[in-house]
Order: sequence, then C-alpha cells, then structure tokens
Amino acid sequence: MRILICDDDDLTIKQIRKYCQFFFDKIEVKCPELVCFSDGETLLSDEGEKDILFLDIEMPGMNGIYVGNELKMRNENIIIFIVTSHSEYLDEAMRFHVFRYLSKPLDKQRFFRNMKDAVDLYNSTTVKIPIETKQGVHTLPASSIVAIEAQGRKITVHTVKGDFESVHTIKYWENLLPKNHFFQTHRSFIINFEHVTDFDHTLVHMSDNQFHAYLTKRKYSAFKEAYLLYLESTR
Repeated sequence: MRILICDDDDLTIKQIRKYCQFFFDKIEVKCPELVCFSDGETLLSDEGEKDILFLDIEMPGMNGIYVGNELKMRNENIIIFIVTSHSEYLDEAMRFHVFRYLSKPLDKQRFFRNMKDAVDLYNSTTVKIPIETKQGVHTLPASSIVAIEAQGRKITVHTVKGDFESVHTIKYWENLLPKNHFFQTHRSFIINFEHVTDFDHTLVHMSDNQFHAYLTKRKYSAFKEAYLLYLESTR
C-alpha cells in the first residue's frame, strides 16, 4: 500500500502523517509508505502506485478537483479523501466518486473511522484468497468471490470466474473471509456484499439475479444493518 498526501499547507500534511502513523500503530500493522506533495502538478507526475490519497481542493496551479478527476481516469480504484475547509466544492468532488470528505480542522476519531473503512476497501480489492481444491490451488481476489455454499460435505466457492469445490469446511471460510465484506446469511451460505443485487426476508439475490442464497429470518435485521454499513463505507 502507498498513501499520498497533497496539500499546500504544511501543518495539514504533518497532521495527516501523524494520524496515519497513529492509526497503523493502533491496528498493529506497519505503516505503509507515506508520500507528500504540495501541488497537483508534482502529484500527477509521480509514477509510483497510488492507493489512498488525501487531497486538498484549493492549491496553487491545478486545483484538487482537476487533479482528482485525472487520477480517477488513470486508476478507478484509487481511494480519494477530499480534505478541505471549503464545503462548496463537495458536489463537484462527488462527481469523480471521492471516497470521503474530511473537513478541516481534522477530527482524530472521525479520521480513524474513515481510515479503517478505506483500508478495508483496499484489502477487499487487493487481498488474494487461496481456494484449495483436490486438483490444486486457485488464487483470486476476495472481491471476485460471490458466495460460499455448503451442500452436505460439499463446499462450493462461487466466483466470477466459475465454481470451485473447496477441500475446506464452511467454518474455515467464515474465519478466513473479511467480515466487513462477507456475511453468513444461513448455515449453508456466506455471501459477498459486493455482489448483492437485492434481498427480502428469505433470499439474497446476487450477480444480477444469477445466484440466490438463503437468508434466515432471525439474521435478517443483522444482515440488513451490516449491508447498509458496507454500502456507506464504499460511498
């Protein structure tokens, strides 16, 4: 992971760096590379990976709206935080699907909550999951897994690339998959929120209704709450 900060205010850059370091210390993970820029031109000329970006709006030269648009066109998976005291730019920023909007001065606890969501989103699209079958091991991004289905002792991993019969139990998959993106809707099903089309009190419809998973009535409220939280985290 590579985290970038682009702001013409040195104090803001120092604060974001400090909060990032505190955040990763708190979750006991080594802090990723933090790279800082004071203007948009220098940021756009940077050739390194761009995973998470904290971006100011009003800067000398190119403003943050233009820079954010350019970066999104180059890499649609970049996670962009808009950091500014000018709320009038919010509508423009949302047009290129920024991840979150953070107001100056930054609130530490709000920063931590949003950073957790950003890291979870990053992990869901980059973390590789090994699917062990009797024939071998297939490694796919977690985001490509649609659901895990148990039919007796047969465990099927449904993915966007096809189905795989896993040698592991559904309990193994429950413990392995990131809980902010996956939910066990029934003793026989674990689903990926990313592929949900819609749901009712008994069924979850997925992948444009190409796949259906059972949803037990007693889990409906918890599933609904978890799914809405997931949607909020990806806005």
